[in-house]
Amino acid sequence: MAGAIGTGRGLIPALILSCMSKNFLDHAYDTEGTEATRRLYDDWAASYDAEVSENGYATPERVARALHAVAPNPEAPLLDFGCGTGLSGLALRLAGFRTIDGADLSADMLELARGKELYRDLWQVDPDAGDPFEAGIYPLITAIGVIGSGAAPVTLFDTLMRLLPQGGFFAFSFNDHTLQDPAYEGRVNAWVDPGAARLHFREHGPHLPERNINSTVYIIEKT
Repeated sequence: MAGAIGTGRGLIPALILSCMSKNFLDHAYDTEGTEATRRLYDDWAASYDAEVSENGYATPERVARALHAVAPNPEAPLLDFGCGTGLSGLALRLAGFRTIDGADLSADMLELARGKELYRDLWQVDPDAGDPFEAGIYPLITAIGVIGSGAAPVTLFDTLMRLLPQGGFFAFSFNDHTLQDPAYEGRVNAWVDPGAARLHFREHGPHLPERNINSTVYIIEKT
């Protein structure tokens, strides 16, 4: 379809496809439930990189740089949970991380991530199959734009923290839509306030600047 752009009869379908792709971001924050989220991201996969890039997607680079600044061993295995098409993996690679695995709900997005050749290993998450990976094997975990409105539920935060080894670092972000619900920051505080985790970094900044959407980036260490 893309090859038909600018060629007579193929122009109209290509323009329709372009308009449709822009609607994914418009509806992303309203999606609820595992299957609906999986379908959304499978359908979005082909146009995802272009659409978020057009809107100045800044959070992956912000998370990657912040984590690299505090991680005691950037060579340690890192799990990019909710890796999508691999934009987060690219940001992590450019920040200096080298041993990166990825996991995601969407098979179509994983296929695109695999094509970028950024990851040591990739697998599809099955929410009904128990823990998505073995506890303690990843001292570095990221969830960039993964937990929140239209994405994974707040319970995933506890799951990832439970599977993180003591002394491990968890880097994640909550966008403005997610921050409207106090339950999300409440889960962070539930770990940090009693001393079960230590907050190393917290910064509110650009997420999708072309849409005037920001996000808060957090780096916490499990104590």
